[in-house]
Amino acid sequence: MKRLILSAALLAVCTLAVQAQRFALIDMEYILKQIPAYEQANRQLESLSKQWQGEIEAKGNEAKTLYETYQQTAGKLTAAQKTAKEEEIVAKEKEAAELRKKYFGPEGEVMKKRQELIGPIQDAIYNAVKEVAVEKNYDAVIDRASAQSMIFASPRIDISNEILSKLGYSN
Repeated sequence: MKRLILSAALLAVCTLAVQAQRFALIDMEYILKQIPAYEQANRQLESLSKQWQGEIEAKGNEAKTLYETYQQTAGKLTAAQKTAKEEEIVAKEKEAAELRKKYFGPEGEVMKKRQELIGPIQDAIYNAVKEVAVEKNYDAVIDRASAQSMIFASPRIDISNEILSKLGYSN
């Protein structure tokens, strides 16, 4: 009797262990390329980045010009004038560095603008993935674009087109 119960328990445990988990893949890069709003947001971010980079370079060029002028006239300046010029150069360089941090730092304008423009698109994709995963009983959905160690995945488990359909974009 004990063997029968033990065998039944072992069989039940093995059956549960063998029950396969359901996985699906998405290709986030592919999905994003199919969404016109994402491409437009990227163009807008690129334009702002170029504009802000130009401002930073202008400040850097001002510092460079001040430094070159200082080098040419350093021999004619008094110690106090040299110190003042050096402080002016350092201040310009600091302005350029602060501007770079303001625009491109971890909490800079580019990150804020990216969150403003691209955040809602990513949220919509996440919600669509979640809905499809719940509907189809997937245990996990993996992004093949960011799964660096993935060597091969069957195209039949890729649900990227389903996600695009859920978002209202047909392929």
